Amino acid sequence: MASNYASSILASTELLSRKLQRNYTSNPLVSPSRPLLRTMSSTTALRALNIENINPHVREAQYGVRGELAQRSEKYRAQLKKGHPPTPPEDTLPFDQVISANIGNPQQLDQKPITFFRQVLSLVEYPPLLENEKVLRDGLGYKQDVIDRAKWLLSEVKSVGAYSASQGAPAIRESVARYIEKRDGYPSDPATIFLSAGASSGVNTLMNVICSSPETGILVPIPQYPLYTATLAVLNARLVPYYLEESRAWGTNLQTIKESYQKAKSAGTDVRAIVVINPGNPTGATLSAEDVRGVLDFAAEQKIVILADEVYQTNVFVGTFTSFKKGLRDLQKGTPGKYDNLEVASLNSISKGMVGECGHRGGYFELTGFDPEVAAQIYKFVSIMLCPPVIGQCLVEMQVNPPKEGDPSYPLYKEEYDAIAQGLEARANALYKEFEKMEGVECQSPQGSMYLFPTVHLPGKAIEAAKQQNRKPDNFYCSRLLDATGICVVPGSDFGQKEGTLHFRTTFLAPGTEWVGKITEFHKGFMDEFRG
Repeated sequence: MASNYASSILASTELLSRKLQRNYTSNPLVSPSRPLLRTMSSTTALRALNIENINPHVREAQYGVRGELAQRSEKYRAQLKKGHPPTPPEDTLPFDQVISANIGNPQQLDQKPITFFRQVLSLVEYPPLLENEKVLRDGLGYKQDVIDRAKWLLSEVKSVGAYSASQGAPAIRESVARYIEKRDGYPSDPATIFLSAGASSGVNTLMNVICSSPETGILVPIPQYPLYTATLAVLNARLVPYYLEESRAWGTNLQTIKESYQKAKSAGTDVRAIVVINPGNPTGATLSAEDVRGVLDFAAEQKIVILADEVYQTNVFVGTFTSFKKGLRDLQKGTPGKYDNLEVASLNSISKGMVGECGHRGGYFELTGFDPEVAAQIYKFVSIMLCPPVIGQCLVEMQVNPPKEGDPSYPLYKEEYDAIAQGLEARANALYKEFEKMEGVECQSPQGSMYLFPTVHLPGKAIEAAKQQNRKPDNFYCSRLLDATGICVVPGSDFGQKEGTLHFRTTFLAPGTEWVGKITEFHKGFMDEFRG
């Protein structure tokens, strides 16, 4: 009888837990970072895993770019797919589409793939198509260089369905090395290049190798891409923040970096590396050659590694991109011996630029100045995951070795590439001009990347309303924007920001400008609603 009673209590508790959990997950005003059920979860007795006994570092990691607002936007997208207006009991929505301006995902927002890339991929994915080249040329419009590239890639990787070498296909790494040599004017060794499943995979690899204890710290720019803070949290390592200067177009301030470094060292942190995102995410800023040299000097002086996130290197509107590899080689040339042991890991990706092939997961990182024994351990780490996606490797090869002038595919490639680049810059400037008109909004002019990161000054009543909903003010603003317009942006607090400031990040990838006007209209209504 006692056993039946206990079972009844357990069943009742579980039922209550499920009801509360449904309420929790469906309530957009409750932050997922504040679970309601940890202290009353009934899963402890029913399952091996529960929220309390999983890895606490995974539990505490945050990744706002795909967080609560992004998840709610996907619910709205699914609701709209059912028909608009949806059938009861769902509420109708005040918009007819969701604009995912929260993430740099170009092709989700109708950026067209480069024809040369996709034609080559079609052939390496299904090689029997190569058995009739005449049909490909005359019937399907494939150029001879498309056919030749596909044949060459297949001769090197054999099949995109087979594993490659753990570091990536040797011939593709040679293409990457030639690209880097042409870009920087200095030699590049394919043996120091690791192909990866996007730059994020490379970051994960490098930070796993660098972070050797809970006292390990890494300098990270604030605002920053949340990949870095989330990875540090999972690795139980320490974030050492250094703030970028909004008044200097989000440039680095060497004195600020030095102060952050010394403060961390004084607190017992073993600072091992500094992350630099150039061009910036979320800020869109492009660092000057002088800023690059300053960071290199500091890293050499303190003997720390530079993690150079350079995935937006072709997304530059203002100024010129200077890679950290080039900056280092220039310094080594000017002052022989002083910088010989400075370690730089440079990352790139097929997800950004004019390529925008996020879903194919391709990228690479190059090691400069690393101890060969450390490089061997990095190789061992990537070997555990066997190899990066081979189809992504093929796209990396085409990214770094696209059609050249005189090639049959070059005219269309250049036309498509330039149209994407010009469209991005035009939309960036259109968005910037709208922000200039908006009350209480300040924004740096577009420099590059795929983002703008405006400051927004909210009325006191809006800040108080945010507190009542247990939200940060910028999160409250972005939440209201999503619910009113279907436009999903990311609160500045998810990237980090100076105390007392509020921001949000938006991409300028979505086609057209109508959605930009919706932000302006929403903002005016929001400010009127909460005006003091």
